Amino acid sequence: MLEDTSFFMEVLKFSGIFAPLLFILLQAFRQFFFLPVGLICLTGGILFGAVAGTLYSVIGITLSSVLFYFGMKSMPKLMKKVKRLQKKWIGKRMPFSVGQIAILKMVPFMHFHLLSLCLIEISSNFKEYTKASIISNIPIAIFYSSFGSIILSLSLVTSVILLIALSILFYLLRRKEWVIKWSEFFEEDPENEKQRMPA
Repeated sequence: MLEDTSFFMEVLKFSGIFAPLLFILLQAFRQFFFLPVGLICLTGGILFGAVAGTLYSVIGITLSSVLFYFGMKSMPKLMKKVKRLQKKWIGKRMPFSVGQIAILKMVPFMHFHLLSLCLIEISSNFKEYTKASIISNIPIAIFYSSFGSIILSLSLVTSVILLIALSILFYLLRRKEWVIKWSEFFEEDPENEKQRMPA
């Protein structure tokens, strides 16, 4: 993974005026290269500086989110598979708020597109989803582009304190209401259903 990133960094260094465009495209299609979002944002911060790196990262990550949205809407079977994976990872619980999703995106081991699926579920249309994606993409872009090199040198104690702080913020930004679908509320337990059936 690090070898792939260093290869892309070398390509971007010698791309001249096309480097920002290539970087945005790399962010948009990074899932095909199995590169984590944070690592590419970190690369953007090193190559273009904190401000420009953050801007290019937000554009690229949002393009990636938009591609995911249309991919899921055009392939219902794939969306069902991703939803099953989402339930396994996240479970069946209160929908996350946009603020909570923004925090989860900053956690390195969280799957980015599972969180994008959470955004699809809480958005009523494409415009709302795009707006929520931009809002939730800004913190991760700023965090890794600006402080990437500092994050890499953090001690274990500091990392734990940072994770605790993010956990508290995650709780404070929770949604205050819980929407339950009618079908989910009256969902029958298969075991109870079998017991009710006449012998």
